[in-house]
Amino acid sequence: MSRRNQVGSIEVTGRWYVVRFWKDVPGQDERIHACERICPVSGPGSLAKTERKRRALEIVMSSGVNSPASFAGTTTGTTFREQSEQFINRAMARKRRPLKLATLSTWQSCLDKWLIPNLGEMPLANVNNAAMKSLVAKMDGAGLSAKSILNYTGLVKLVVASAVDENGEQLFPRQWNHDFIDMPTVQNQRQPTFKVETMGSIVSSGKGQEGVLYALLAGTGLRIGEALGLELGKHISDDCRALSVRQSVWEGDVQAPKTPNAIREVDLCSALAAMLKAFIGDRKDGFLFRNRRGKPLSQTNLLRRSLHPILQELGVEKAGFHAFRRFRITWLRKLRAPEDLIRFWLGQANTSVTDRYSKLFEDVNFRKEVAESVGLGFDLSQTECPIVRIVRKEAEEVVAEKAA
Repeated sequence: MSRRNQVGSIEVTGRWYVVRFWKDVPGQDERIHACERICPVSGPGSLAKTERKRRALEIVMSSGVNSPASFAGTTTGTTFREQSEQFINRAMARKRRPLKLATLSTWQSCLDKWLIPNLGEMPLANVNNAAMKSLVAKMDGAGLSAKSILNYTGLVKLVVASAVDENGEQLFPRQWNHDFIDMPTVQNQRQPTFKVETMGSIVSSGKGQEGVLYALLAGTGLRIGEALGLELGKHISDDCRALSVRQSVWEGDVQAPKTPNAIREVDLCSALAAMLKAFIGDRKDGFLFRNRRGKPLSQTNLLRRSLHPILQELGVEKAGFHAFRRFRITWLRKLRAPEDLIRFWLGQANTSVTDRYSKLFEDVNFRKEVAESVGLGFDLSQTECPIVRIVRKEAEEVVAEKAA
């Protein structure tokens, strides 16, 4: 029996999404076409596209059709291509740290472009230091950066290590020798960010909600998927002074945040909160940043149609949304914000036992005081964003009333 790596096909049958796959029957030479329900098409119990795919994989994997027992006697002949398919399927279906779709897209691109063409038909038993050395030489010769080579070879190691027996023991344990492989050292990695003097210009150049989005990214350090996943009535406090990060958006689909640490509260200074409140207006539900159909904005479209043209016009180095996050971290450290709060607001893991003991992030009033004292790092009053003009006018009226 040849090795199989089924993922199943998702279809609609009546009022249900179902997954269809082939299943072996003891005592029979031919397989049967199995069908299992995933969830209702709509209403209670329905799932988003991402979750439907994950649930379908769970059903297929739990059926045992891809289990090592189904491939007795074939393990040693497994190729890198076959094992990589099995590895991806299991990573998507597992309950412990399931693979995010963004990571899946990156890994699949790496496999399709580099790993499968060079290692695909090689028996997994032969993917060793010598094979890795040859792969690294080809990638280096093609001009890939040291960081890319390190990431791609890291995926090779994960695939090889994923081949285990019925006891969970690695079938092909490896002691990778980076000196023999001649693995390049990562140095001077490109990490673009924005300067204080240009941040206001970037925000002011954004049209409509784009300017508000850029101000929010720079003033909070949110990941772009987290910002696009914010929903009114769920994740934003009434006074707009706090954001609750509970989900993320990737390619239009809602998914869980990147890591457990990413589930957090993020405090805003009063200037940014006022801008956000004016932008929301009378809206009560839906995504904070949305297109005409009420769906989350597309990261790709925002980069291609808005951010990159703005940076080109300003003469600023091309960068992605993570540059806003670097800007925020740099500003917080420059203003000497407590490291505990920086990690909490940015959704990063603790680095020591002492960090786990500290409960500074539980002091909400202190968090708000620090958020107000550090501010944004750029001046909203210089921007011509229509939303900001409204906020500035309201602020001026408040000042005039107090003076009277």
